[in-house]
Amino acid sequence: MLKLESCIIANGAFQLHANVSMEAGSSVAVIGPSGAGKSTLLEAIAGFRQISKGHVSWMGQDLTELAPGKRPIAMLFQDGNLFPHLTAEQNAALGLRPSGKLSKTEQAQVSAALERVGLAGMGTRKPAELSGGQQSRVALARVLVQHRDLLLLDEPFAALGPALKAEMLDLVAELATETGTTLMMVSHDPQDARRITSQAMLVAGSTVHPPAETTELLDNPPPALKEYLG
Repeated sequence: MLKLESCIIANGAFQLHANVSMEAGSSVAVIGPSGAGKSTLLEAIAGFRQISKGHVSWMGQDLTELAPGKRPIAMLFQDGNLFPHLTAEQNAALGLRPSGKLSKTEQAQVSAALERVGLAGMGTRKPAELSGGQQSRVALARVLVQHRDLLLLDEPFAALGPALKAEMLDLVAELATETGTTLMMVSHDPQDARRITSQAMLVAGSTVHPPAETTELLDNPPPALKEYLG
């Protein structure tokens, strides 16, 4: 179980309050108005943003003071964070070792991950030689080789067209199910949340609200969410 206990997360003058939990293996959308703190929440869970007060824990292990690389968490950002001078294979390999120097076993893991995300035979291509969707798949392969318990998505497919975005979301959901990974996904699109998550967590009014059934929350939104959805 992921727990945020009496947490205060600061982002400049803004403070986000969180006292929530989510079950291992669940898929949760993080929704709410723009600027409400959705990305701030994921950054704090991943360790990229300091928590001013409270504790974050996973399966009873306190993560609050751990560096991002020491947490059982992988995160996909909006821009994919691919290095343009590295090949797809080298970019994916960074998920295993920052140096990129892999053993034969690790090289096989990278090749298998690229194949699993549909990039077999494209490992030598650099990002400029790949489409937007293929670049997203490289970023996903880099996450896949890490074998982390939690996967956090900060709208990594927002720049893709509707059909390709849906394809990538389906792939993420499929991989999460295969590996038993717990999934949290920031979303501005209710249809994305409905597509791959069973629960949704509203972030509004400087507060992270407990997870609720995705369909129920979106079909009967509270005032803050209703105003945002229109």
